[in-house]
Amino acid sequence: MSDSLVSQISTALVSETSFEGLVRQLLTLLELATDLESAYLTRIDLDANNQSVLFAHNSKRMKIPEGLSVPWGDTLCKRALDEGRVYTEDVPRRWGDSDSARALGIVTYVSTPVRLDDGSLYGTLCAASTEQKPLTQRGEEVLRLFGKLISQHIEKEKLVQDLQQANEALRTHSYVDPLTKLPNRRAVMENLPRQFALARRNRQFVIVAFIDLDGFKQINDQFGHSAGDAFLTEVGHRLQAGIRAGDLLGRWGGDEFIVSGLCLGESAEVVAAMRERLHNALQRRYRLPRVALDYLGASVGIIVVDAGASTPEQALQDADAAMYLDKKERKAGKALPFHIAPSQPSPVSGN
Repeated sequence: MSDSLVSQISTALVSETSFEGLVRQLLTLLELATDLESAYLTRIDLDANNQSVLFAHNSKRMKIPEGLSVPWGDTLCKRALDEGRVYTEDVPRRWGDSDSARALGIVTYVSTPVRLDDGSLYGTLCAASTEQKPLTQRGEEVLRLFGKLISQHIEKEKLVQDLQQANEALRTHSYVDPLTKLPNRRAVMENLPRQFALARRNRQFVIVAFIDLDGFKQINDQFGHSAGDAFLTEVGHRLQAGIRAGDLLGRWGGDEFIVSGLCLGESAEVVAAMRERLHNALQRRYRLPRVALDYLGASVGIIVVDAGASTPEQALQDADAAMYLDKKERKAGKALPFHIAPSQPSPVSGN
């Protein structure tokens, strides 16, 4: 292999970061190394019995169109693989039954399989001509080398893609509560500042509700953790169905949830509307493992803040303090957190 070709290959490997860019440079070099009219890379789908041309370089009379798709059984590539043959300079005589080769006018043909690390067949790297051409040792070496380089690049891109997917899955996992599938505390703490920034831009206020599920420990202790988990999961579903579009909902931890959204002012009506939405979402019948409960509501602290005069952290502290005041008032009123529903309950609206 000449020093010039080695230099060009090295340059291509260093300069091209994309798969397409690298393949196109290698196809140009392959055509020069084999002295054939066209060089192209194919993709093989054995399940669909199909082969398609991904990229092609055509500099002379022969034109191998990109996107060309032909039945795998009719291709020269399959015949070459089946026979273990890299090259022929007389396609019409050897493989004259190939309709696609006859339509393209292929006389000389060389190819090498592109296989992945697991041994699966990705495609083929090919070159062809409408005239009889010899295949030199250098040409065959370049063909095989380029096939390996393309395979390595595919594996590298696959590894990068797998790592990106793993990172995204890890990121999603770190921002999602595994039980309720709601945003967790970390997600709330990242999204709430964005909500405050949006409120400042729109000259709006932020309403924040801190929710603590009264009687949750009693549910866990009396009916078991499976009932407690089912209760939390259903609470998450009902809160999600009861909030407004654009509101932020998250599980703060344990039996505590956060709801926040934008509003136009600090009126009592705004707070009352939020409280009613949450009350309607939570005060309902819950069918849990081994028991059905008529839940009588949660302790809720709701505040409205000027996004330009407060911070997300301060708003959460204030909403938490308001929740404890509500809890104190509920306990003073001796409100029970839930009733056990009759064993044969009559239909309840909304269940």
